[in-house]
Amino acid sequence: MKDKFTTFIMIIIMILIVAVFIILGGIIINEIQGLQTNVEVENFQSEFSGKNDEVSENITTPEIVESSLNEIRDNTSVQSNSYENVNVNNYYYNQLEEPSKIIYRAFSSNEEQMRSGTYKIEFGDVFTDILEQSNGQELLGEYYQSAIEAYTYDNPEIFYLSPNKMYLNIETTTTGRKKTYYVYINNGNEANYLIDELSSKAEVDSCMQKIEEIKNQIIANRTGNVYDDIRMAHDYLVDNISYDSSISQSHIYNVYGALVNKLAVCEGYARSFKYILDEMGISCVLVIGQGTNSQGQTENHAWNYVQLNGSWYAIDTTWDDPVVIGGGTASSSSKYKYFLKGSNTFNQDHVSNGQFTQGGKVFNYPTLSTNDY
Repeated sequence: MKDKFTTFIMIIIMILIVAVFIILGGIIINEIQGLQTNVEVENFQSEFSGKNDEVSENITTPEIVESSLNEIRDNTSVQSNSYENVNVNNYYYNQLEEPSKIIYRAFSSNEEQMRSGTYKIEFGDVFTDILEQSNGQELLGEYYQSAIEAYTYDNPEIFYLSPNKMYLNIETTTTGRKKTYYVYINNGNEANYLIDELSSKAEVDSCMQKIEEIKNQIIANRTGNVYDDIRMAHDYLVDNISYDSSISQSHIYNVYGALVNKLAVCEGYARSFKYILDEMGISCVLVIGQGTNSQGQTENHAWNYVQLNGSWYAIDTTWDDPVVIGGGTASSSSKYKYFLKGSNTFNQDHVSNGQFTQGGKVFNYPTLSTNDY
């Protein structure tokens, strides 16, 4: 009788042990089945806008595309990188919110590597607090959009990047109820994120060398007198660049087209002017908006504000280099019609717009002096 009772107890214990293993196995299986990685790709595309395509680099609202990965990321390798060691003090950067500043600093930190057009910029899980919100992807897309706008307007020499080929990737790893976010920027399915005219780091390096050679020739003439140096840079662009009325040549919107090819539209003029003044340590910002010409035609336009003796003044190098009908050169008075002008004069035919993208962040411009210099 005792042996039967002992056998019965042993059977009960074995059944309980098996039940425990079954329950634990189910939990483990559920955890494994709950582990998945999704990649949400936000694609920012550049578009040409405005009459005569004067201003080219407006970045559209992001389109979110979801896809899946077959392999699970090793979460031990996901580390935050906010690029705090990168020192940036640029005009539009200083108007950004911190998440946008992180992305901007990442660009600044990897400028040399990005010349390849395929370099991967990693943030790890630094944006987890944002992505845990119900509209986190949308928010991060807005921060990214603002960052790349500020970066391209603060740094005209970084002309070789094509924002519409740069992808912001969000990998979401779900383990049970826990989510881990891994964020990075790359070229997605594109061959690279360089502008169409360039396809390799070697080509970018060659272009940059040519640009820097011309820049060095220009600033070798600086005097240290801010007014004289502003005028010298202005005169160089007006005297050496031709306006591309056909809007058909390559690089006409950037510093390479203006300084090397000596052919540009307003954006190329304005970016080159800022590039040269930046190199001379003179405060200058790129401004976009609309201009109404002497024929009463209003078009999208780009120009600059510069700081001189503590005040800000407007300069439009493009309109100081007018296309003369029938050939020839403009008069001396025309050459300085839009040089160091205050708001009373300049705003009669120029209206600035700090919103670089429809629905995007509205940036603030410096307040112009009321009177001309």
